[in-house]
Amino acid sequence: MPYISKDNPCYFFTCVTHSRLPIFQTAQISRLLCSALDEARRSGEFDIYSYSVMPDHYHIVTDGNRRPSGILRYLNGIAARRIIDFLKGKGYESSLEKLRIEARGGHKYSVWQHHPNTFIITSERMLMQKVGYIHNNPVQAGLAENMEDYVFSSARFWMRKALLDDEPLIVDIKKLRWRE
Repeated sequence: MPYISKDNPCYFFTCVTHSRLPIFQTAQISRLLCSALDEARRSGEFDIYSYSVMPDHYHIVTDGNRRPSGILRYLNGIAARRIIDFLKGKGYESSLEKLRIEARGGHKYSVWQHHPNTFIITSERMLMQKVGYIHNNPVQAGLAENMEDYVFSSARFWMRKALLDDEPLIVDIKKLRWRE
């Protein structure tokens, strides 16, 4: 990968759940999301550099090899399908009812709000600011005392801490190219 620049940006996305429902308040659903994000990365052939999963949203930094809308289509499309299939498979009708929408095209459920926050990262300084924000978000929300203690985050990778045996999502920071 070339250096981060205006010609070679990264993207910072914040994707919020429909009606800010706390879909990811359990480890099981958070792991399911991480697995879906990994599947999206492989299917869409893009890199993930940083992430954190919060109860009602997630933050992620990806490479800029596709248009933001294309990356989001992979991330949120695969994640929504996996989450809805899980809820249907477990018979969680009350949860599905909260996601129910009236829509054209045969869609019955909406996991995500339709206007994700997208920020284009064009420098290493911007990248580090967004990575710091992502990793501090669970601490600020009272979900962990220290950034590296929060399971559903890439903080351990960035802080060079011991990784978990069952790390939810491996990030691609070794693919980043840094200026000296």
